[in-house]
Amino acid sequence: MATDLTRYRNIGIFAHVDAGKTTTTERILKLTGKIHKIGEVHDGAATTDFMDQEQERGITIQSAATTCFWKDHRLNIIDTPGHVDFTIEVYRSLKVLDGGVGVFCGSGGVEPQSETNWRYANDSEVSRIIYVNKLDRIGADFFRVVKQVEEVLGANPLVMVLPIGRESELKGVVDLLTRKAWVWDDSGDPLNYEVQDVPEDMKDAVEEWREKLIETAVEQDDDLMEKYLEGEEPSIEDVKNCVRKGTINLDFFPTYCGSSFKNKGVQLILDAVVDYLPSPTEVKPQPEIDLEGNETGSVAEVDVNKPLRALAFKIMDDKYGALTFTRIYSGKLEKGTNVLNTFTGKTERIGRIVEMHADSREEVDTAQAGDIVALLGMKNTQTGHTLCDPDQPATLEPMVFPDPVISIAIATRDKANAEKLSTSIGKMVKEDPSFRVETDEDSGETIIQGMGELHLDIKVDILKRTYGVEVDVGQPQVAYRETVTQRIEDSYTHKKQSGGSGQFGKIDYIIEPLEPGDGFQFESKVVGGNIPKEFWPAIEKGFGSSRERGVLAGYPTVDFKVTLTDGSYHPVDSSAVAFETAAKAGYRQTMPKAGAEILEPIMKLDVFVSEDHIGDVIGDLNRRRGIIKSQEPTATSVQIKAEAPLSEMFGYIGSLRTMTSGRGQFSMEFSHYASCPRNVAEQVIKEAQEREEAKKK
Repeated sequence: MATDLTRYRNIGIFAHVDAGKTTTTERILKLTGKIHKIGEVHDGAATTDFMDQEQERGITIQSAATTCFWKDHRLNIIDTPGHVDFTIEVYRSLKVLDGGVGVFCGSGGVEPQSETNWRYANDSEVSRIIYVNKLDRIGADFFRVVKQVEEVLGANPLVMVLPIGRESELKGVVDLLTRKAWVWDDSGDPLNYEVQDVPEDMKDAVEEWREKLIETAVEQDDDLMEKYLEGEEPSIEDVKNCVRKGTINLDFFPTYCGSSFKNKGVQLILDAVVDYLPSPTEVKPQPEIDLEGNETGSVAEVDVNKPLRALAFKIMDDKYGALTFTRIYSGKLEKGTNVLNTFTGKTERIGRIVEMHADSREEVDTAQAGDIVALLGMKNTQTGHTLCDPDQPATLEPMVFPDPVISIAIATRDKANAEKLSTSIGKMVKEDPSFRVETDEDSGETIIQGMGELHLDIKVDILKRTYGVEVDVGQPQVAYRETVTQRIEDSYTHKKQSGGSGQFGKIDYIIEPLEPGDGFQFESKVVGGNIPKEFWPAIEKGFGSSRERGVLAGYPTVDFKVTLTDGSYHPVDSSAVAFETAAKAGYRQTMPKAGAEILEPIMKLDVFVSEDHIGDVIGDLNRRRGIIKSQEPTATSVQIKAEAPLSEMFGYIGSLRTMTSGRGQFSMEFSHYASCPRNVAEQVIKEAQEREEAKKK
């Protein structure tokens, strides 16, 4: 049966760690009738947090997709993690959402992670509504958070409700459009509320904010705006249509408030999701790419009758096997049919299709455009792969994942564990593309790489608990890089004469530094036939593959350009291999002359401490080669923004807790690479040499 896609809402709920995102999701599920007993995160019983690690740490690590219903609308909710080491999850979820709810803490306000998530959502052009939660907390202030949204995020919050009462006196909210007060009693039951008239002492504020709301909304419609300026007030329906239009255009973000924990204000958010967030048919369709990666100009239209286009956006391993979470953009998916995976070029058979509700599931035979479902038994499909109709193939834009900045060596204690380790790690890499694994050929150690200390900590924890693999963990290693600082013109001739044909290739080239972040570039300016065109790719490959090992400490070399200026060849002895060898030797010869230097990853840091500990924390950051960018008071503490090298930040949480008697908090994410001070670089090079020596022994 065809469903009415205008009644679908695919939404994500995202926020800073601890803003109450999972509690909000819980309340939504309770209200939409899916859960009968409300789970509390701090009891470790939330429905969407079903991994041991999530229940213990009180944070959401894996995003879970859940379907529920509200006012004849079907909501597919993706719960995303807020912790920075898992931004990859947020990024993936945003890719497949049509709209989102940004949750902010009423006292913490716009925190660093909220900024990152907001930036990602802007990049993905996702319409959002804002929900300021935890207004029952001491120091919570709705209007301060609204101001922060404007100043810190540069966004335009459209205030739709006002809170009744402050902090522990929070009773409910006033809906500005209808001028009605929703007041909850203290039973904690979200259904125990009354709709009343606006309290006397709030009438002026309600009129003032209502006027702002209508003025902003009617800008979406010239006719209404004209009438409004002539003094004719638009109907509530008209205003709602304008708010919907502006929300979908990202002109503003309808802003709500309440307390999920106390069950106050959540119904209005559900209404707003239905009223203002786009259905799958109202968002920009995904561009299609051909199998070579070029845009074809056509898009995956949200239409059941079009060819199948679906994106696998997450893989989760659970007790029933691997679940592949998939968003269907167009066409339909049927049990027992074959689909083409454009990445692997192979077809896969669709086994079981399930709709997920946190950790319970419902099997279905078909799913269609607009749906988010989990597929069981997909063997070769990974995150970011497109599944499509084998007769009409196309790829959806693939996801891009950042490179890891930190690695640790892990080793198993015995042979039985070693086999378990390789299968478990295989599964974990499938689930999380920002988690990489290498085996050190010489030492036989397994090196795991990730986005931060916590990221790897949790991976080791999952190995131990979920997969029962005991490992010994080495010291964290920083992912350094190398680069060049000077422009050098150089030349290299590769000549080898042995029985039969020889090898010959001469190259003249320039190696020069590029701007940070530009990677590696190659250009040939050879004119005439001094080096035939067919050998240029071999020369590029020679330099390109050499950059994996820098000349100082063996770290990858970045941000440099090689320009081939001239050279010569021998009609018999020259070959692609000869020129590739010349390029590799040229790299080793020229890099040391070009002022090679070591780059280290610099992290962006946000530290929250109370007034009386600022001195100690700043002093400690200075000792860690940190640069303090700013200090701003928040409701309950001071926020210090800084940048510091990753190598100095290991174990920081321990020292911060000691300095602040356990009250300080921080979050950290990768910012950029910068050159190391000489003494640090010397140490890095020395350690690299020692590792090489140890391997030889």
